[in-house]
Amino acid sequence: MLSTVSFSLQLPPGDFEAYIFDCDGTLADTMPTHYKAWMAALGDHGRNFPEAMFYELGGVPTARIVEILNERHGHNLPVDETVAHKESLFLEMSHEVAAIEPVVALARKYHGQKPLAVASGGHRRVVMSTLRALGIADLFQAIVCSEDYQRGKPSPDPFLEAALRLDVAPERCLVFEDTATGIAAATAAGMQSVLVPPPPKRG
Repeated sequence: MLSTVSFSLQLPPGDFEAYIFDCDGTLADTMPTHYKAWMAALGDHGRNFPEAMFYELGGVPTARIVEILNERHGHNLPVDETVAHKESLFLEMSHEVAAIEPVVALARKYHGQKPLAVASGGHRRVVMSTLRALGIADLFQAIVCSEDYQRGKPSPDPFLEAALRLDVAPERCLVFEDTATGIAAATAAGMQSVLVPPPPKRG
């Protein structure tokens, strides 16, 4: 059975017409598992990707992280191959993922009452695997992933695409995010947001 992560969540005042959720670190406590997959995929290069840097780059698309590592450290990691390897490792470890219960509870509460979407920087097969592992994939009318837009967070594109698919004006949407990058993207989209606190360390 999957474990859960709990804390209290404060919502801003107002009546919002739709709710948009990031996935990793917001609905699902996937970040420790993603970091384990990164370390396994990078091998010796992992020493140049400390955990603090990984969390700093929260919300940045996987391919861009490989490019940043290449740029900063003079690596020649093949971007597509490294991304595919890292994601396959994550999928193998997806049984470790825990629900971030206060956020999932909100999604369950508003399912059927308000339009709901996921707007993630992850690839679709990884995001869908995570949502299915938690049993919540069917809660959302739209699931926007990195294949669905040109510019990732902090660009507003992921959230604007989600609002478009829900047919709700951006200013009437409330975003749930766990990173400064994601909050910046929501602000750029003209949306109010809730910063989801980091879950306590597991293990």
